Amino acid sequence: MAAASEKLRIDKYLWSIRLFKTRTLATEACKAGRVKLNGQNIKPSYEVKVGDVYHIQKGIEKKVVKVIALLERRVDAKTAVQFYEDQTPVEETVGYKSVFQAPILKRDRGTGRPTKKDRREIDDLQASDWWDKEDE
Repeated sequence: MAAASEKLRIDKYLWSIRLFKTRTLATEACKAGRVKLNGQNIKPSYEVKVGDVYHIQKGIEKKVVKVIALLERRVDAKTAVQFYEDQTPVEETVGYKSVFQAPILKRDRGTGRPTKKDRREIDDLQASDWWDKEDE
């Protein structure tokens, strides 16, 4: 669990601090341009330096990570947190929760396709701001 040697690849670092599930995913993210340093895309073989700040995008999630120490081997999540500082702005982390907390309309399984009447009722329900009226 000790800090690694002075040279460490970015894909291996991102995998070891548990930002990516596999090293292959970390490598692919670098190749696809989803890992940036100072606005520039970096290659998977880029050498990590203490103090660097990386902007990483995983799907809709964006993270800003500052390197505190180098970590060559993958460790448990509690230990991995000690090797980087999450500098992701608060407004970016809060915005995603509203997408997942939005009301979802479900139909019972086996009821088939909605009729014209059902479709109109669904459209009216979605068009209205009924979730805002609950607060009043």
